Amino acid sequence: MRGHRRRRGGMAVVGLTGGIGMGKTTVGAMLRRLGARIFDADAVVHRLQGPGGRALPAIGRLVPGAVRDGVLDRAALRRAVVADPALFGKLEGIIHPMVLEECHAFLRAARRARCPIVVLDIPLLYEAGMDALCDRVIAVSAPGGVQRHRVLARGHMDRAQVEAIIARQMDDRQRRARADHVIRTGLSRALAWRQVRAVVASLRHAEERGST
Repeated sequence: MRGHRRRRGGMAVVGLTGGIGMGKTTVGAMLRRLGARIFDADAVVHRLQGPGGRALPAIGRLVPGAVRDGVLDRAALRRAVVADPALFGKLEGIIHPMVLEECHAFLRAARRARCPIVVLDIPLLYEAGMDALCDRVIAVSAPGGVQRHRVLARGHMDRAQVEAIIARQMDDRQRRARADHVIRTGLSRALAWRQVRAVVASLRHAEERGST
């Protein structure tokens, strides 16, 4: 666990991370309901890669044929990455700087709005080095069997694809060891709610202490 960084102008910046199928989206929704403003990195990536997205020209140059008429051919991109795994790191080199740029803009706007708690919902928080922006980090965790069941139940990937994604991500134990808080979602939603409320109460208590 890292030591807590100094708070930035009264605003707590909280990183939220977790592997695929760990329940991070659910925890993010809970934090939003408790008043946190959320930066959703997945939504940003989807927009960057969506029709006319500003990442598409660079992706098209990297993977010829993956972008047609301003639209990403995701199947063609997946085939290219399977054929050449080194492309994955190159794609990250295109996307991560753009996500970081939008994250900084989000933080500036949140400070102007005097938001007490903001959450950076970033699956690859540690891998991208974006934990450096955070005062605290929450890792969302679930048992491996639960994780795989959740992802397979979505019906979008087969087991081999799921295992390949998990293998590329940081090990859950490493993520939990580095985080300030761990939210476990494998037992019940009610238990996850209690954990999330406890983390938010801790953040608010730290704010109150800092203002006295």
